[in-house]
Amino acid sequence: MPAIKYPSIFFSFVIIIVSLFGCKPTFRPVVLGSRFDANTPPPAPNYANIDHWAALPNKKDMADSLPKKSDFIDGQNNAKADVFFVYPTIYTYQPKDKFEWNADVNDASLNATIDNTTILNQATPFNGSCKVYAPRYRQAHLYAYYTPNREDGKAALELAYQDVKTAFEYYLKYYNAGRPIVIASHSQGTTHTKRLLKEFFDGTTLQKQLVGAYLVGIATPANLYDNIKPISKPGQVGTFATWNTYAKGFYPTNYNEGLDKAICTNPIAWTSGNDYASYQQSLGGVGPKFTFFPKVIDAQVHEGMLWIGKPHIFGAALIKTKIWHKADINFFYGDIRANVALQVENFLKQQ
Repeated sequence: MPAIKYPSIFFSFVIIIVSLFGCKPTFRPVVLGSRFDANTPPPAPNYANIDHWAALPNKKDMADSLPKKSDFIDGQNNAKADVFFVYPTIYTYQPKDKFEWNADVNDASLNATIDNTTILNQATPFNGSCKVYAPRYRQAHLYAYYTPNREDGKAALELAYQDVKTAFEYYLKYYNAGRPIVIASHSQGTTHTKRLLKEFFDGTTLQKQLVGAYLVGIATPANLYDNIKPISKPGQVGTFATWNTYAKGFYPTNYNEGLDKAICTNPIAWTSGNDYASYQQSLGGVGPKFTFFPKVIDAQVHEGMLWIGKPHIFGAALIKTKIWHKADINFFYGDIRANVALQVENFLKQQ
């Protein structure tokens, strides 16, 4: 049988899908040559400066965007709740300046990448029901998670968290005015929001304002909080949802470093049970060129992980991706959008 020849445009499309929906099968992080130096950090952000926010309700930004081929609306003008969104690690490349361990919030090139990737794809599911607040912060370089010098990694992540904390305190003081709050994040962002929830919400008066939390892309145990429980049904108020997405049947090499003890939410069914959620139940995801795809994925919780089948998109049969970290939110875009809307509605009914 002769080899099948695919046109180059087909392969280009598949490459785009992998870049937006998946991760490279073999990953080697950039290695930083220096040690962390607390005396030479990048300049601290000033949250009175709107340029130090990736998204604010009162400025035009990528969080106002809506996927192509969808009928969603940007409801921020009339939203009754806020979302405080913390983006993942985008600072993954070889540093181009003296700030190696933490990113500079004044780096225009990095900011543009943040805005056109994570803010566009991951913050916008919340704009139908919430005003979107997303601070820029001195995110730790990806190497902070891999360095053998664990103290360097901890110090870089601590610097990043202090920015997130400062931004949240600024948000509370100048923007919130007692409004309901959704906390949302991915990957490194979740490293920080897990701690933020513990320090600001768990068992405090502020917990009364918590609509829900989306702690995506980092393993999270069910008993992390004393008073905030994992979500167990759609629209459940005051809970947290968390998941890490992999191809069905796959176990990552770091499975025993937290995933084995993690609670996992099925973001189609909004439970942590292992019942299968089909493609027909999926409310759709976003993919190449920020385009909406209906009924794009299935999902099932399995031993702390979220297992999925092949996405129902053109060219998916050729994708060999097993680690779907980059698509943790993309695949479940419509489902997240619907669930946060229901949470806000249920929260307001309780008031």
